[in-house]
Amino acid sequence: MNSLTQKISSQPEKIRHFFNPVRIFVHLWQYKHLITQLTKREILNRFKGSFLGLGWAFLQPLLMLTVYTFVFSVIFKAKWGVSPDESRTTFALTLFMGMITFNIFAEVANMAPSLVLGNVNYVKKVVFPLEILPLVTFFNVLVNNLFSLLVLIVGIILTGHPLYWTILLLPMVWLPVMMFSLGFAYFLASLGVFIRDINASIGIITTVLFFMSPIIYPITAIPEQYRFFCQLNPIAVFVDDARKVVLWGQLPDLSWYMADFTLALVVFTLGFIWFYKSKRAFADVL
Repeated sequence: MNSLTQKISSQPEKIRHFFNPVRIFVHLWQYKHLITQLTKREILNRFKGSFLGLGWAFLQPLLMLTVYTFVFSVIFKAKWGVSPDESRTTFALTLFMGMITFNIFAEVANMAPSLVLGNVNYVKKVVFPLEILPLVTFFNVLVNNLFSLLVLIVGIILTGHPLYWTILLLPMVWLPVMMFSLGFAYFLASLGVFIRDINASIGIITTVLFFMSPIIYPITAIPEQYRFFCQLNPIAVFVDDARKVVLWGQLPDLSWYMADFTLALVVFTLGFIWFYKSKRAFADVL
């Protein structure tokens, strides 16, 4: 860590302008063609050599949704409690929507610590923009979860669950999820180079977050005196808002949304700046 601190403090260039998130997006936009090529390669390599190819992107979430529907509606007969006439498949759809939203964060976070370590050849290339690596991973994860979302929409239609117009607001609801996940990925990708224990511990952290977030249970199941602390968990608000607009035809709570949007923007900005400042020290460690 001493070499990291020395390397960062010795950088001559000023990155004060990156405290404006718009300039970060402009900076990344200039590499859009490279990002697109690397993302396509990552997506195709995931299914390369398999018989069904990209068909697995639909089949995997379809199988998961089928399992959730059978287990929770037939075996457990679980109810989410959103309405008196709630169908038996509502719990499975609600659980699946929560997992899709959570997985955007969890999958990016789990892959981030080994991101630079797995691309050492790029570190040695002076002209390669290392800051696009977390972005490529993020888009790879996002595309995978978009396939899951498509399966969920098909499941909503086939089960007779109402398809509300508020589903069009999902991109807006997912925007802070995406910025928060990407900012967190920048932090982890950098720290993973210098602290190898990050790679081993992040899986435990995301598992804890999974059970601390209202994904397999409604937020109303939490005792009221503890509910406020649950809402301080940004993942919990992200998950709840996604369910509101997709499954229940409700608008997100604007006050909580703006608070989490601001938090996500700060995490994204600071994460990018940390990564950008520390990347010059990567070659000394690898």
